[in-house]
Amino acid sequence: MRRFIAKLAICCGVAFAAPPTWAEIDGHGPDAWAVTGVAADDVLNMRMGPGTQYMVIDHLAPDARGLEQITCVPLLIPSIYHRLTDEQRANLPQRWCLMRTGDFSKAGWVAQRFLMEDGLEEITGPAGGSDSVGVVQTIGDALIDGAAHLVGDLYTAFEAQRSTADNPFAPDNASRYFFSDLVPSLRGHGADVLYNGQDFQGEVTQIAPDPNQPMLRGMITVNVDFTNFGLAQRAVFNLRADISQPDAPMRIFRVQHGEWSFPQ
Repeated sequence: MRRFIAKLAICCGVAFAAPPTWAEIDGHGPDAWAVTGVAADDVLNMRMGPGTQYMVIDHLAPDARGLEQITCVPLLIPSIYHRLTDEQRANLPQRWCLMRTGDFSKAGWVAQRFLMEDGLEEITGPAGGSDSVGVVQTIGDALIDGAAHLVGDLYTAFEAQRSTADNPFAPDNASRYFFSDLVPSLRGHGADVLYNGQDFQGEVTQIAPDPNQPMLRGMITVNVDFTNFGLAQRAVFNLRADISQPDAPMRIFRVQHGEWSFPQ
């Protein structure tokens, strides 16, 4: 019996194969944001300007929610991002976002890596039946977090399929997750790519951007930790912009399980 439990941003418009959520100057993106990655006994500094050289003017609690994002710098809407070279992307400075609380009592600039979409809630997959929760973790970078959610959506779609038409590896669906040129070679694959085996009895415990190098020269790395028949395993997903698809969305181009990888 398969079991899969994941945390997805279902309240913020993140659905199967959703593109990355971008923080844009005109206010598009999630309606609310929350603080993440701050210790329970610490606070998130709010500064007068976008950088540590600016004065701290207020603080946000480590569990602050319902925040409004006014804008972020450097400006990184999709039309700009996809014009940059890999080297330019790798050398971009840290992003800072101008935030304010829902009651307008606080406002200031904070480092984007400490922000995540608000409205996350735990949901169980169709098989259910587990006490552990596989969590899609975010780091506050919209592009990287979107890639992690795309991988999470792939696992959820695979577990939720009820027919061949629902299979995310099927030709009509695979380009929502994978590079277009991989679609023909995905025929006949599925559990082996996700779980390194045709049989799966376990659970996904965590889906998260690689903590040491989540993004390098335009390539995003997402780790998926899971157990199968009691054995702890990890799948490593590599994603980058697929320029052969409209708007060059982030798509998976390689999956690794130890020394085995797809495509080989």
